[in-house]
Amino acid sequence: MSITKESELFGMQKASEAVAYTLKEMINYAQPGMSTKELDEFGAGILSGFGAKSAPYLTYGFPGWTCISVGDEFCHGIPRDNRLLKEGDLINIDVSAELAGFWADNGGSFVLGEDVNQHQKLVDTSKNILRNAISNIKGGVKIADIGHLMETEAKKHGYKVIKNLGGHGIGRGLHEDPAELLNYKNRFDQRRFKKNSVVAIETFISTSSTYAVELKDGWTMVGNKGGYMAQHEHTIVVTNGKPIILTEMNGIFN
Repeated sequence: MSITKESELFGMQKASEAVAYTLKEMINYAQPGMSTKELDEFGAGILSGFGAKSAPYLTYGFPGWTCISVGDEFCHGIPRDNRLLKEGDLINIDVSAELAGFWADNGGSFVLGEDVNQHQKLVDTSKNILRNAISNIKGGVKIADIGHLMETEAKKHGYKVIKNLGGHGIGRGLHEDPAELLNYKNRFDQRRFKKNSVVAIETFISTSSTYAVELKDGWTMVGNKGGYMAQHEHTIVVTNGKPIILTEMNGIFN
């Protein structure tokens, strides 16, 4: 969407606050031995307290309130009673929701407890790439140039980017134009970021794979060549200067 009046900005701020606070609290709540279903139910309670509704459930009938992916699962992981978290797990939580007609999206990967499996470098690289990308976005900047920046940074640190996942416009629905805000340079993409537009910018930084493929459950995605992936995501408003990070409260840059 494009922000045209103060009430729209306020609506987006409220929806973004709900998803950002939920993500932050879920990351803090996660602990070894807990099931992803229990973690999801905890997040659902927070969203409900805001009066917000789960976006993947509303939009796609997703079998959970939030997406929780663990280990070699890249994204869209289904919360389950029998999926128990372990020390050192690489976990990704993606929280998106609708509140009073406005939609917001955010996500973050983190290492649970001690980094026994050496995932922290991947997580930190993903965070830094998102921070760098956002700081370079403003009205008139080519979308493909931000993708180029993301891939260049990933390669510099020995990682790859997932080519069939990307950020997206958001606001009055979960996925809006501009679609496919990719993590690499598509030389055929001549689009530019527009001032006052609302977009969800996200990283998909991988150790081995360049494509995500769906498992038989119809939701969970893993790498075409295995390995691990980190994702970090903020909903932002594009300006002619520094973007407004609507989901800043989630603390993923801390």
